[in-house]
Amino acid sequence: MSKKEALTRATADLLWERGYTGTSPAMILERAQAGQGSMYHHFSGKAELAVAAMVHMGDQLRSRMEGALAGEESAVARVNAFLDLERDPLAGCRIGRLTQDHEVVTDGVLRAPTAEFFTWVGGRLSEVLAEGVRTGELRSGTDPDVMASLIIATVQGGYTLARAHQDPAAFRQAIEGAKQVMANLVAN
Repeated sequence: MSKKEALTRATADLLWERGYTGTSPAMILERAQAGQGSMYHHFSGKAELAVAAMVHMGDQLRSRMEGALAGEESAVARVNAFLDLERDPLAGCRIGRLTQDHEVVTDGVLRAPTAEFFTWVGGRLSEVLAEGVRTGELRSGTDPDVMASLIIATVQGGYTLARAHQDPAAFRQAIEGAKQVMANLVAN
C-alpha cells in the first residue's frame, strides 16, 4: 500500500471514530505509520486529506449499496436488500456522522463529499422506486423522491437511536419500520 493510500485509509478510519474536529494530523500520521513529510508531500493539509478520505469512504459505501440496489429482483426486494445491508449501528454511518461535525457542515469543501454521497444514495433509491411504480409493483401515487428521503432518514435515524440507547435493536426496529412502509406501497 502506498503512503498516500495509507494516509487516506487512516484518515477515513479516524474520521469515522472521532470526526473531523477530533482528528489531528498527528493521529493520522501515527495511524498511517507515516512521517509528516509524507502527508504534506501528497496533501496540502488536513482538509484536503479529509476530503480524499471522505471520497474513499463514499466510494466504498456506494459499491456495497449498488450491490444491493442493482439486479433483476423487484424494487421492494432491492430496497429491502439495501435496508438489510450489514451495518454496525453502534459505530454509526461513516458519512452520516460527519454531518454532525460543525467544521464539516460549515465548510463547503469539506461538506461537498457528504452532500454528494447522500445525493447519490437518494437518486439511486429514487430510480429503483420509480422503476417499481413504472412496472406497477408499487402504487401509482408513490413519490420515489419522497420515499427515497424517508428511507435515508430512517437509516440515519436508526443509527442515532442505536447510539443514543447503545442498543443495535433500535436500529433494527427502524429498519423494520421502513420495510413495513415498503410493503404497504405494493400495488394490490
